Amino acid sequence: MEKFTRTMRGYDPSEVNRFLDNVIKQVDKMVKLIKEKDVQIKLRDKKIMELQMQIRETNKLREKIAQYERMEHTLNRAIVMSQKTSDQIKSNAIRESEIIIDNAKKNASRIVNEALLEADKASVEASRIRRNIVVYKRKLKDLLQAQLSMIEDIEKVNF
Repeated sequence: MEKFTRTMRGYDPSEVNRFLDNVIKQVDKMVKLIKEKDVQIKLRDKKIMELQMQIRETNKLREKIAQYERMEHTLNRAIVMSQKTSDQIKSNAIRESEIIIDNAKKNASRIVNEALLEADKASVEASRIRRNIVVYKRKLKDLLQAQLSMIEDIEKVNF
């Protein structure tokens, strides 16, 4: 605390005035400093608000990223499942085609065997018919010769 010299009527007015001027300057400095600090606080508050908004935005973006990652994971699982299903369908189709081809080969073999048997039967039948025709021709020839002979015998008798 400041000490003033005493004069007749109390303290020395010039010292008191200097002191008051000093106090006013210090108060002005303090007021100015407080105003600057208020401005700085407001700027910092504004910056804090901006940072909080950025944090909220960042959190929203993180949530969206997490959601997209979950979606990506789900899509990857779906792709893997569809690939497995596709592979399974392909292998089933290959198995079915192999079965169909085997059945077709068996049917073709059966049909060829039946056709060969039919051809053999037809060949045997044709051979039998040929023999019968030969036999029939021989019998017909013999019959015709016998009749010719009879005609000749009849001609000999009549004349």
